Amino acid sequence: MVTSASVGVGSLVWVEDPDEAWIDGEVVGVTDGDVKVLCTSGKMVVVKSSNVYPKDAEAPPCGVDDMTKLAYLHEPGVLHNLKSRYDINEIYTYTGNILIAVNPFRRLPHLYDSHMMAQYKGAAFGELSPHPFAVADAAYRVMINEGISQSILVSGESGAGKTESTKLLMHYLAYMGGRAAGEGRTVEQKVLESNPVLEAFGNAKTVRNNNSSRFGKFVELQFDQRGRISGAAIRTYLLERSRVCQVSDPERNYHCFYMLCAAPPEDLQRFKLGNPKSFHYLNQSNCYEIDGLDESKEYTITRRAMEVVGISSEEQDAIFRVVAAILHLGNIEFAKGKEIDSSVPKDEKSWFHLRTAAELFMCDVQALEDSLCKREIVTRDETITKWLDPESAAVSRDALAKVVYSRLFDWLVYRINSSIGQDLDSKNLIGVLDIYGFESFKTNSFEQFCINLTNEKLQQHFNQHVFKMEQEEYTKEEINWSYIEFIDNQDILDLIEKKPGGIIALLDEACMFPRSTHETFAQKLYQTFKNHKRFTKPKLSRSDFTICHYAGDVTYQTELFLDKNKDYVIAEHQALLNASTCSFVSSLFQPSSEESSKQSKFSSIGTRFKQQLQQLLETLSVTEPHYIRCVKPNNLLKPAIFENANVLQQLRCGGVLEAIRISCAGYPTRKPFYEFVDRFGILAPEVLDGSADEVTACKKLLEKVGLQGYQIGKTKVFLRAGQMAELDARRTEVLGRSASIIQRKIRSYMARKSFILLRRSVLYIQSVCRGELARQVYESMRREASCLRIQRNLRMHLARKGYKDLCSSAVTIQTGIRGFAALNELHSRRQTRASVVIQCHVRKFLARLHYVKLKKAAITTQCAWRGRVARAELRKLKMAARETGALQAAKNKLEKQVEELTWRLQLEKRMRADLEEAKTQENAKLQSALQEMQLQFKETREMLAKEREASKKAAEQIPIIQEVPVVDHGLMDKLASENEKLKTLVSSLELKIDETEKKYEKTSKLSEERLKQALEAESKIIQLKTDMQRLQEKVSDMKSENQILRQQAFTTPVKQVSEYPSTPATKILENGHNVTEETRAYEPQSSTPSKMSVTELDSNVKRPPIERQHENVDALIDCVMKDVGFSQGKPVAAFTIYKCLLHWKSFEAERTSVFDRLIQMIGSAIENQDDNEHMAYWLSNTSTLLFLLQRSLNTAGATPLKKPPAATSLFGRMTMGFRSSPSTVNLAAAAAALVVRQVEAKYPALLFKQQLTAYVEKIYGIIRDNLKKELGSLLSLCIQAPRTYKGNVLRSGRSFGKDSATNHWQGIIDSLNSLLSTLKENFVPPIIVQKIFTQTFSYINVQLFNSLLLRRECCTFSNGEYVKSGLAELELWCCQAKEEYAGSSWDELKHIRQAVGFLVIHQKYRISYDEIINDLCPVLSVQQLYRICTLYWDDNYNTRSVSADVISSMRVLMTEDSNNAVSNSFLLDDNSSIPFSVDDLSNSLQVKDFSDVKPAAELVENPSFQFLQE
Repeated sequence: MVTSASVGVGSLVWVEDPDEAWIDGEVVGVTDGDVKVLCTSGKMVVVKSSNVYPKDAEAPPCGVDDMTKLAYLHEPGVLHNLKSRYDINEIYTYTGNILIAVNPFRRLPHLYDSHMMAQYKGAAFGELSPHPFAVADAAYRVMINEGISQSILVSGESGAGKTESTKLLMHYLAYMGGRAAGEGRTVEQKVLESNPVLEAFGNAKTVRNNNSSRFGKFVELQFDQRGRISGAAIRTYLLERSRVCQVSDPERNYHCFYMLCAAPPEDLQRFKLGNPKSFHYLNQSNCYEIDGLDESKEYTITRRAMEVVGISSEEQDAIFRVVAAILHLGNIEFAKGKEIDSSVPKDEKSWFHLRTAAELFMCDVQALEDSLCKREIVTRDETITKWLDPESAAVSRDALAKVVYSRLFDWLVYRINSSIGQDLDSKNLIGVLDIYGFESFKTNSFEQFCINLTNEKLQQHFNQHVFKMEQEEYTKEEINWSYIEFIDNQDILDLIEKKPGGIIALLDEACMFPRSTHETFAQKLYQTFKNHKRFTKPKLSRSDFTICHYAGDVTYQTELFLDKNKDYVIAEHQALLNASTCSFVSSLFQPSSEESSKQSKFSSIGTRFKQQLQQLLETLSVTEPHYIRCVKPNNLLKPAIFENANVLQQLRCGGVLEAIRISCAGYPTRKPFYEFVDRFGILAPEVLDGSADEVTACKKLLEKVGLQGYQIGKTKVFLRAGQMAELDARRTEVLGRSASIIQRKIRSYMARKSFILLRRSVLYIQSVCRGELARQVYESMRREASCLRIQRNLRMHLARKGYKDLCSSAVTIQTGIRGFAALNELHSRRQTRASVVIQCHVRKFLARLHYVKLKKAAITTQCAWRGRVARAELRKLKMAARETGALQAAKNKLEKQVEELTWRLQLEKRMRADLEEAKTQENAKLQSALQEMQLQFKETREMLAKEREASKKAAEQIPIIQEVPVVDHGLMDKLASENEKLKTLVSSLELKIDETEKKYEKTSKLSEERLKQALEAESKIIQLKTDMQRLQEKVSDMKSENQILRQQAFTTPVKQVSEYPSTPATKILENGHNVTEETRAYEPQSSTPSKMSVTELDSNVKRPPIERQHENVDALIDCVMKDVGFSQGKPVAAFTIYKCLLHWKSFEAERTSVFDRLIQMIGSAIENQDDNEHMAYWLSNTSTLLFLLQRSLNTAGATPLKKPPAATSLFGRMTMGFRSSPSTVNLAAAAAALVVRQVEAKYPALLFKQQLTAYVEKIYGIIRDNLKKELGSLLSLCIQAPRTYKGNVLRSGRSFGKDSATNHWQGIIDSLNSLLSTLKENFVPPIIVQKIFTQTFSYINVQLFNSLLLRRECCTFSNGEYVKSGLAELELWCCQAKEEYAGSSWDELKHIRQAVGFLVIHQKYRISYDEIINDLCPVLSVQQLYRICTLYWDDNYNTRSVSADVISSMRVLMTEDSNNAVSNSFLLDDNSSIPFSVDDLSNSLQVKDFSDVKPAAELVENPSFQFLQE
């Protein structure tokens, strides 16, 4: 440990405290080896100077993440650092490469999600905040890169979080070495799911932990050459079997018992279970439930986990049947039997549980009773049966329960291992050891003895590793370390396991003698080890012994040592369960060959455990170890409580302080050169003059201060214990002298400032007095001047008033005279106007009468002349109409046929309706007649029945009278005749019904035939109408053509018509009309006659169409595979492809291979994904082609474009003919508007559009990811500012830091500019460019913000200024790129902008929580703000973070949301989705932009692609 070298008044120190272990204070006095300290608690203590440890006054308030960075590496410094970090929820801390994990007793899901795993993947050890993922990643990287097997040792006392840490390691290793999804249940899934199974059967609630592992576990994960998990094996050590039968309050038995009691009702009924309180093995403690744990849900989870690891449902039922049988065994009580020292089940309840246990074990009830109550002793001559008394029977019962549970647990481990499978070819593995920590209770038995032996062995391994790491550190720094001593605990290991003569050997020897007791065993120990320095005998005990372990003295009670060490199965129990009819139970107790051949050889648990431990250490010795020490902060198992004494004891037990002791034996203080010079440069400023580098400055500085025994490494200064305190003491003296000088200067400055202020006040008072006198003189002068002005204004007012009265009187008289004259003038003017109006109306009437006569004569003349002109025009039209007379006649004939067929159809429908109506009426009449006859027949039968009943009653009433046969023949004949009539009537009705049905069938057949004829007639009518419509169209076309020809005949000379005979046909085709065979014959001649020979024309005609189409497609693909460039800012390749597909009508084809060829062409073109310029070219083409398809393709349900209605009148057709004439001026504009036209798309076209969309998204993602990859390496350098130091500026003007470091932010700007230029050159649509940079800025925001939260060295004031300057560069870039391309990129940086803005605020402690969340950082969550506030430290100005009230407010809010995983996550996720849709792309472009685009020049020269020029 580091002791005090020199302690002066004012020094900050640590002193021991009985309550808090260590407490800090300030030295107020030093006298002859005694130090007087004023503690922060307020009390004054006096201690020896040797018991005082220095405190680092410049240590960060929230601690350091690696305790090797502490200036003073001693016990109170380590404890205070852990407590400081625990207070801000930083539960992980490094000590070199050892991770210390303090249990937070709360869920922190944001620390362990997949995003956090991705952050630690590949990160250098120590680069990010301490975490188990960092340890696992370091082990995995060393294994992959160097091929060395690794091991991770997780230790700590019960409740420290070993199991949870192990789970985290397993999850991360499964994340790194797992297979892809969809490969079935992989090895890593089975390994992870084995945890719930082993926890259910091997974990229990103890006083210190709700989920304490009562066994040790070592998991070997085997990896293949690619780093994938290929196999695994689980080894377990020393299951606590005694817990099955003995549970102390308030602990619980193993979880599986309580899960089974909370199983579904059908399982409870089958196993005859109930409340846990009714079972002896569970009701020994009053604790049956754990807060927040649902046993029924855990039961379901355990069974699901069993299924995942390969345990079938039948085996699961057998497992829980055995567990239920153990519970029933515990309820069997015994009483004295009839024989001496015999025993029998006590009562009917015990008999019930005995029978139930036998039923569940599937064995004989009597055999089970005999195995519990009797014992067979085999001698040479005979076998003797011995009865057991009730106490021995209970011991036998408990022994059976323990051995059954132990065998069941071993079978589970074996079954999990066999299901997972081992990779025998694997050469690399990572082992994770989750084993019990050092234990020391009031009562320590055989389990604690074995556990502490394990920790002694592991501590020796740990010490060797720490010593080795120290050696590697010294070797790497090239310093001398040969004199450093190694601390070993081999003497304790020899005491326990030396053979012969060790404690375990003596215990085995005592177990082999039948009459040995724990007292004789204890006496043997006392005699053997009475002189051993590590072994002592307690004074007040006859059978206890004490061993001085590395973590402290532990006293063991030997009462149960012999029983717990015996490892054998009672023969009766073995035979009973081996004979079970249940294959599962019998398999647990199959006799092995070793047991049958070596029945007489003794086997002990201690020896077997020692062998397992030796195998474990052999495995660990061939691996490179990594250590995680788990610490429980308090025994209350509650969050936010840190008990110093408890943690300190665990640090001793965990070997952390031992590691510090090893470190202190060498050079405990290690400072990098720049930190050393920065901190102690003020001790000798003169040595900095002319120094070339930091190493030389450090050497001169140490020589100047006169230290001895230090070492100068390659990158650090190594100081011996106490030297850091000595340097700090000298530094404190220098700072004290400097403070005195500063105070003197300040006092003189304050006095001068006070004098200047006093003099300034006197001068001010004088000036005020003089000013007051001047103001009074001025006031008297002003009053005198005011009086004179008032008098003058009053005289002026009186004179002006008299003048105004006189003037108004004169004006009134003048007004009256002028008004009278004006009235006379008005009267005369009215008379003159009335006479003028009368004259006007008379003249108008005369002129109108003359005009009407003249107009009538003109109209008569015009009508006569127009009639003459119209008659001449009519004669011309009649001559033109005679040419279409035949077609008009055919049309009339077809119309007559249609009318005739329509009339016939209507007549047929009327006849069919009449027939249906008559048939319906006749059927109704027949049915009514039939119903009447049925009613009559029914009434007649009822009358006959009544008469028969009446005759029977009459015969019964007169039995005495002799029967005389009287027959009324008349009545009988009448009835018979009526009966015959009814029969004939019924038969006739049946005949009529049959005839009616036949008529109905004939009528229905006839109606069906007529219906068919009607449908055929309708189809013929429809066909005729279609033919007629086509004829009408032809007639209208011919009329329009005739009109065009006539118009051309009037306008074009005869010579021009003969030279260009095919021009009208070509123009009609361009306007969309149907082309006749005659015009098609002229078509090849009219297209580029100068460039097409006759032989080429013949070959094109003779070649099959399919072959020509394939050649055309090949030519198109060959052309667009080249870089054909851009036209009018649009890609030529995309436009050319679209025009070809539109001309070939590929969009409307049911089957075509063109689209597949194009998709293959695009896929092969983008294989080189690293060339952004090439990818941008194809992104521009594919996105433009997708836009054109989006605007063109209509699905089957879409409304097609409507044709303009055909003109019906003669003048209308003539007008249309003139509009379609080639001499019109608007042909070019119409062609430009029809560049993109809509077509009915078939399935291949729609599929091609989907595939093209996928390629646009793929190319977009490639360009975006390339930019992210390029920026990733720069961002890791941009988050932390280049190192600058407070004391490193030399007087020569040079500094130790590299001031000329590369501006990494400029590298980011260059990358952004380069990509933007590339995208602009390739005319990528602006919306896609916006999305690329928006997502890139979001990625920058995520990377910078997450690094800020994960790395404490980044959360500083100077680093905030550096990042803020870089963000200003990005803002400038966004302004220069303009919104067209940058979009909302700057808004994506809101998290890092607000975080950096908070870092560079000077007076943070004055800011309230509401100001932070509302004004400064409204976007950041509470968790993010809390993280920044607790990590913040000022490396330049030593400014404080926010106040304690703000921190407490954040902590309260975080506690309220602690169960919400989303709210607890403080890291940001990078969104890699596609942020735009096809509709967004379609809305961003305009069709009119493609009107002037020119196709590929290479294809235009090809005769087959002449349509591209249209």
